[in-house]
Amino acid sequence: MAIHISDGSDDLPVNHDINVTPFIDVMLVLLIIFMVAAPLATVDVKVDLPVSNAAPAPKPDKPVFLSIQADGRMVVNDRTVSEAEIGSAIETATRGDREQRVFLRADKTITYETIMRGMNALRSAGYLHVALVGAEGPAK
Repeated sequence: MAIHISDGSDDLPVNHDINVTPFIDVMLVLLIIFMVAAPLATVDVKVDLPVSNAAPAPKPDKPVFLSIQADGRMVVNDRTVSEAEIGSAIETATRGDREQRVFLRADKTITYETIMRGMNALRSAGYLHVALVGAEGPAK
């Protein structure tokens, strides 16, 4: 990028080199914009879910509970069952009524995967009406 100055005339020769200074300025501005905008686009939204203050639904006379304990054991009403036995144990408890709602209770330390295994066992047995049981508490 040399400039050739002539020896006596006022005319400068034409410079054929590319002036990259505006290009660099634009690229730096875009870099700064993307450095600021990228972290804002990936922020996780934290949600503090409220406690339900709705009136509890009435329970049937003899509800059927599938409980998942903290150690992962599954219990139908008061009987401990394996994951493979859930379908037959629920069928015995509901007397074959597949339209009866099954109440699913799980310890709060249980993983989502364990809860889904219990729900999948219920669905495999033909029980599609599942209610999740939660602790009732004051709204925060």
